[in-house]
Amino acid sequence: MVTFAKQSVRNHIFHEITRSLCPECGQVIDAQVLIRDNSVYLRKHCLEHGWHEALVSSDADWYLNAFKYNKPGAIPHGFATAVEHGCPCDCGLCPEHQQHTCVGVIEITTRCNLVCPTCFADSGAGFDLSLAQVESMLDRLLEMEGHPEVVQISGGEPTVHPQVLDILAAANARGIRCVMLNTNGLRLAQEPDFVRQLAEYRPFIYLQFDGVSAQSHKALRGQDLRAIKRQALDHVAEAGLHAMLVATLVQGVNDSEIGDILRFGLAHPAVLGVTYQPVAYTGRCLNHHDPLHRITVPQVLHALEMQTEGLFRVSDFRPVPCPHPICSACTCAYVDGERVIPIPRLLNVDDYLDFLTNSAGPVISDELGPSLEALWSMAAVAGSDKITDALNCVACGISIPPSSNPELSPEQFFMINTHGFMDEHTFDLKRLMKCCVHELLPDGRAVPFCAYNNLGYREQVKQQQESLND
Repeated sequence: MVTFAKQSVRNHIFHEITRSLCPECGQVIDAQVLIRDNSVYLRKHCLEHGWHEALVSSDADWYLNAFKYNKPGAIPHGFATAVEHGCPCDCGLCPEHQQHTCVGVIEITTRCNLVCPTCFADSGAGFDLSLAQVESMLDRLLEMEGHPEVVQISGGEPTVHPQVLDILAAANARGIRCVMLNTNGLRLAQEPDFVRQLAEYRPFIYLQFDGVSAQSHKALRGQDLRAIKRQALDHVAEAGLHAMLVATLVQGVNDSEIGDILRFGLAHPAVLGVTYQPVAYTGRCLNHHDPLHRITVPQVLHALEMQTEGLFRVSDFRPVPCPHPICSACTCAYVDGERVIPIPRLLNVDDYLDFLTNSAGPVISDELGPSLEALWSMAAVAGSDKITDALNCVACGISIPPSSNPELSPEQFFMINTHGFMDEHTFDLKRLMKCCVHELLPDGRAVPFCAYNNLGYREQVKQQQESLND
């Protein structure tokens, strides 16, 4: 009689295979997506540097459910590069990229008036783009997109650029629907006259805001900036502008303040939303971290539910369908005084955003469907005319506001977004191919944000610009 030893069982479920990067040499290598203990991990092998593993989602159920929100990509009007070396080495965009540009990012300077320990771009000293270069980049975006949704003027710190107002004017002159200014807020706090000048161009302020404690600010930005941030927001409100708080989250540093950041935003008249960005280990963030213990998108959502005592719940959020759906999650809420009501509690948004279920037929409502898709988009900017119109359409569809006040103002809505950018540990090629947040380069290319920060494209631009300035 033959007996067999009991078979051992692997401690994970093999979900799929993708391509990633070796975190030591940066080479593109095969990677496995594994599910273990209700979390999702990326496991990869480099012939020279061996095995590496990183946490990519702390909630396997959220990760798996997200795929039904994967929206078909839109094709840009043209491409800047050909398929030659294979993804991710042909970024420009190339014809194999699966999504157009929802958000075009222009880093008008590499200079900054802070030296943050967590700067993904390693900003500090550096160079400014000329106004002519920026205008050429904007014209190229119009050529590729026709009617661009969002341009984010970024850096470095864009307010140190001597022609930042001219750049905002150039973007407005080209009919770009929403122009965002990505800033640390120092100049906005220190120069109220500058904020009044900004108001002529109506940018949406994308304000770095990492917490409510001195310890968080010192750890992430090198100094306590709480008074600076509040002063900046007060000046923004006085000028009639709107802002989004943007928090970089680091485990064990400010993840206990996720709820407090939201409450601060709800209480300030200038703020129409909060974006949470789990830290990506690029630039000056490269050292002293464990890729197996890091904040992920669903972890932010669970923390929000716990720290706000259910004011916002995990069930209020849906993956954003235009990028890869595990990259981002979003919700919108109706605000009436002390009442904050997330729209998914009033309307089954899955009837419109579940693209697997709805792929065989039309959405239920010709009006609500496009409006909800506009809200659950990387191009959704709170306070913009397009989003305010979409929110009012949805509000009418769910019987708010009361008939005595048929039009709601931007201040009566609040948006929350969390987006997980990738680093060499979490880099996943299938996510990159669906990216819709693109760095616009002086040579006319548009490079997916996570490719720009991980694959040497940033260094290429720096070298090219320095050679022009010599």
